[in-house]
Amino acid sequence: MSFTVAIVGRPNVGKSTLFNRLLEQRKAIVDDVSGVTRDRQYGMTDWNGKTFNVIDTGGFVPDSEDIFEKEIAKQVMIAVEEANAIIFMVDAATGMTELDDSMAGLLRRGKKPVFLVVNKVDNPERMLDASEFYSLGFDNIFFLSSISGSGTGELLDAISSLISGDDSDEIKEIAGLPKFAIIGQPNVGKSSLLNSLIGEERTIVSDIPGTTRDTIHTYYNLFKKEFVLIDTAGIRRKTKVHEDLEFYSVIRAIRAMDEADVCLLLIDAVKGISAQDLNIFSLAVRKGKGIVVLVNKWDLVTRETNTAKEYEAELKKRFAPFSDVPVLFISAKEKTRIFKALEIALEVYENRQRKVTTSDLNEVMQKAIQSYHPPVVRGHSLKIKFVTQLPTQVPSFAFFCNFPDDVKQPYKNYLENKLREKFNFKGVPVRIFFRKK
Repeated sequence: MSFTVAIVGRPNVGKSTLFNRLLEQRKAIVDDVSGVTRDRQYGMTDWNGKTFNVIDTGGFVPDSEDIFEKEIAKQVMIAVEEANAIIFMVDAATGMTELDDSMAGLLRRGKKPVFLVVNKVDNPERMLDASEFYSLGFDNIFFLSSISGSGTGELLDAISSLISGDDSDEIKEIAGLPKFAIIGQPNVGKSSLLNSLIGEERTIVSDIPGTTRDTIHTYYNLFKKEFVLIDTAGIRRKTKVHEDLEFYSVIRAIRAMDEADVCLLLIDAVKGISAQDLNIFSLAVRKGKGIVVLVNKWDLVTRETNTAKEYEAELKKRFAPFSDVPVLFISAKEKTRIFKALEIALEVYENRQRKVTTSDLNEVMQKAIQSYHPPVVRGHSLKIKFVTQLPTQVPSFAFFCNFPDDVKQPYKNYLENKLREKFNFKGVPVRIFFRKK
């Protein structure tokens, strides 16, 4: 099994800063306001040739009445259960608190190795103050500063000494799996879909838009299918982003698209498609991602014989010119057709990987060119001699011809449609380039 370490502690001790430091990227949102991290955040890091997972959690406040703090406490407990080892973080600047005490009591009852990390130890005075944390009774204690990174090497050495080679290899294998990002506006049911798919409370689901602030990765292995699901914060129009945190969330969601192979775009069936949905769609197209459109909350729509057909036709009209996308009507709450959505996403992933041999390509496309000749340019006839697929992640094709700059958009669309017709590229943007022969 893969090795996982969870970072836990009370709010605002610097857990997310350490998480970012270990991952060497800004994955978790860091702010001076307590309670920024709400869900469990997953990442991967390696040290001395050992690879392991790291979980960042929200600040732990036991017995709180606050709706989010209650949820966070539940999430922290799940992270502690999921992990093989725990980094328990405290803050030398504020000293020991009751919350640290109750967290320590909880961890001492468990059987897992605990690394007590005293953060913000960045001068000799702080080092003296930090010695009070020995009274918490943990053997492995480390003094570090997660902002500057001093002292993190010793902590990583101690963690990697617990890991066997096999654990590390399994995580690397997961990194090569297909990645599906669940994207869409706030409150369309992204987290509900994720929880229905994996059958457990993996993310906090709430009707408050903006509950999911970070992107969340879930390894999925059910029904002989393996991939990684990425749940993202809802993407809103820039004018609606008042709070700094939400601004970060939008960036994270867009970054999640960068990481994904296929985007599952959720649309609210009751509200219908909006300009913002179209923005998200065209962003995914520009990034060359596979796309599956999921119309969620279909159980709330009053339906007649052709409702779904007409709805789909309207969607595809709005998506034009790229309308070769699968559209599925689902209900995340009722679990209607959600597993079908994953099957289609895997098909789209295959389509995005498709490589067509140059001989097949030329045989098909030369026939298409013969049956509809390119228009004449300034008295010269446009001749396309040769077609080849380029070695890129997004299916891209180069057409070699005598006047590459003069090929007009309608003819490009014609060639793209022929490519789609003959070689299945459903749900995948196709790029066409014209080059001098």
